[in-house]
Amino acid sequence: MTRDALVVGISGTLFGLIVGWILGSQMAAPPSPTPSAVTTSSPPAEAAPPPPLDVERAAELERRARAEPRNAPVRVELADVYYDARRFDLAIPWYEAALTIDPKNVNASTDLAICYYYTNNIDRALTQIDRSLAVDPRHVKSLLNQGIIRFGKEDLKGAAESWEKVVSIAPDSDEARMARQGLEGLKSGHATGGRRGAGGRP
Repeated sequence: MTRDALVVGISGTLFGLIVGWILGSQMAAPPSPTPSAVTTSSPPAEAAPPPPLDVERAAELERRARAEPRNAPVRVELADVYYDARRFDLAIPWYEAALTIDPKNVNASTDLAICYYYTNNIDRALTQIDRSLAVDPRHVKSLLNQGIIRFGKEDLKGAAESWEKVVSIAPDSDEARMARQGLEGLKSGHATGGRRGAGGRP
C-alpha cells in the first residue's frame, strides 16, 4: 500500500540521517520530526509533493462512517486515505475512532502513532506504540517505528534496543534491513565520536 511505502521511505531516509546527525557538528539537535525533514533525501525545495487527497473517496467513506457508528474497518480505510495524502492531522481522529471500536487493531494503532509523531506529539506517539506492542510484542513495524521515535527523542539506547528486537524477530524482513542501518549508524557514531554534544545522552 501507499501507506506502507511511506513508512519505508520515512524510515530509510531517517536512517540515512542517523550517521550524519551523530557524526556531524550539530549533534545536539535531532532531526526534525516533520515529513519534509525525513521523507526525502532531496533539499526541501526539490521535495516531491505528497500524493493528492482523494476528496471524493474521503467524503464517501465519511458518509459511511457516520451512517455505521460501529464499523471500525471503514474508519481505518478513511484514516488511510488521509494518511496516504500525508494529512496526518485528519487521519488521527479516524484512527482513534476505529481503535475505540477495535482496540486490538495493531496496524491501525501503529499508523496512529506515526500520525502523532508527524504532528509533533512525540510522547503520545510512544504511548501509542506501547499499546500496539501490548497487543503484539513481536510486531516488527511497531518496533521499527518505536526505534525511530526514540531516536528522535535522542534516546539512542532505547532506539538500539527496539531495532535489535526487529533484527532478532524477523532477520530477513525489510524492517530488519532498515533496523540494521540504524544500528550501524549508531555504532559508527559511538566508534568515532565517543561522546554526545550538549543536550545529548552519553
